[in-house]
Amino acid sequence: MPGLDIVERVAEFVELREDEFVAPVLRRAGVDVFELLVAVMLTQNTSDRNAFRAYYNLKRAVGRITPQALLSLGEDRLAELIRPAGMHRVRARKLVELSRALSGVDLSRLAQMDVEEARRFLTSLPGVGEKTADVVLVNLGKPAFPVDTHIARIANRWGIGAKYGEISRWFMERLPPGRYLEVHLKLIQFGRDYCRARSPRCGECPVRDLCPWPGKR
Repeated sequence: MPGLDIVERVAEFVELREDEFVAPVLRRAGVDVFELLVAVMLTQNTSDRNAFRAYYNLKRAVGRITPQALLSLGEDRLAELIRPAGMHRVRARKLVELSRALSGVDLSRLAQMDVEEARRFLTSLPGVGEKTADVVLVNLGKPAFPVDTHIARIANRWGIGAKYGEISRWFMERLPPGRYLEVHLKLIQFGRDYCRARSPRCGECPVRDLCPWPGKR
């Protein structure tokens, strides 16, 4: 298993293209927690590019994204608007269920919760798993380290682990909380650009000499 040096080299090498990531862009824009949560749910099992298209379709249709606004659209219209994200009917059903669950709920109270309480609350909601919850939390400034498919692949190749919890803990135990979001985003970008699922660019990889993956080329 590698040490923190491999992570630090990736972080130093990657020039972050933050505008390619849905959650940081929307958080900078000042959206509220519900709108952020909806946008993050749109990124599930699809690219941020597709999620952006679905989100902006929705935004143009309703303006401020609230539980009431989504419920007023109806499931069929909602599904058409978010079609670019893929699995649009399944997503629409989950977003309707989420909107019903959160109608009248003040999500600003998440700021007063500790991270474990906030995670339990979020993962109790329809369509919200641990990765989605952690993406919302880290973008709210909470100490969480989300593990997406790119980070999971990198962690597996580096010998860090294969399960969500052990990968997340590995990074959280070695990094200061103020760097969780930065490193999370840079690892995703590194996974997209270099440590790809197919045809990884091992010959150009900045951490090739530190990487323990036996499959590297």
